[in-house]
Amino acid sequence: MQIGPYQLSNQLIAAPMAGVTDQAFRNLCLRYGAALAVSEMLSSNPDVWDSDKSRQRMMHSGEEGIRSVQIAGADPDLMANAAKFNVEQGAHIIDINMGCPAKKVNKKFAGSALMQSPSLVKEILQAVVAAVDVPVTLKIRTGWEPEHRNGVEIAQIAEDCGIASLAVHGRTRQCMYKGFAEYDTIKAIKQTVSIPVIANGDIDTPEKAKFVLDYTGADALMIGRGAQGRPWIFKEILHYLETGKKLAPIKAEEQRTVMLEHLKKLCDLYGEYKGVRFARKHVGWYLNHEEQRQFRADFNRLETAAQQHSFVECYFDELV
Repeated sequence: MQIGPYQLSNQLIAAPMAGVTDQAFRNLCLRYGAALAVSEMLSSNPDVWDSDKSRQRMMHSGEEGIRSVQIAGADPDLMANAAKFNVEQGAHIIDINMGCPAKKVNKKFAGSALMQSPSLVKEILQAVVAAVDVPVTLKIRTGWEPEHRNGVEIAQIAEDCGIASLAVHGRTRQCMYKGFAEYDTIKAIKQTVSIPVIANGDIDTPEKAKFVLDYTGADALMIGRGAQGRPWIFKEILHYLETGKKLAPIKAEEQRTVMLEHLKKLCDLYGEYKGVRFARKHVGWYLNHEEQRQFRADFNRLETAAQQHSFVECYFDELV
């Protein structure tokens, strides 16, 4: 799998997820085998770049691996300027978001709402590709609604505009994350274009990963929700693809180490007040079984990093 001049070490990519794939989480995914981890979505509107959220998303110091930065918006000129700005900040790849189904994004005609207007898609892609000297990639859905899956048409436009690779989530915008991802559209796109195609959607086990690769013929896989609370899923999938055998489940001691490091990195990144609050959702993903419900409820009431650290330590001491 190659994106412009960048040769990826394998076929696995961590998907961009707003509020999730910050630098702390991306580095964990990379350590466990992801060949690329795409940053959280950054608005192309420069008026919001001075916010704490945007500044943190634009920070790349200490970043591991190839830096792919995702931008979102509906104005070709603003998107081009955002691409140039992020390249100046150290981005190796610019990724364009036309896959986000969130209402607050779509009401600005950004994200997957753009799939309703192939002509505007073309204008944006042309503007961004012309603005920077780094590879530009694109993430889309299969269409706006099930009755109008135009992913193949958008893929052809992307190839014509010089997009270096295309990630496709196997749902329409209307589907949000409901039901099951379908891979027929991704397969049709792969058969239509010559640029690399990355399959995305509901890839949460090694077996599912192999099935999607084989069925769609995709060049790579993008994993999002399947990695929440399980950054080691990349290692599990790689092992299965290489050997045909499942890797032994992660040991409790290793999970403890990963969780404690993650909690520390969140506080380093956001400061203690925000870091403690971001940690709650991540710990909820790490320990999401029914029998861990009381632990999660108690953990969510903790107010300091030291309390959270001690609580996780005690939990795993009892478990071991």
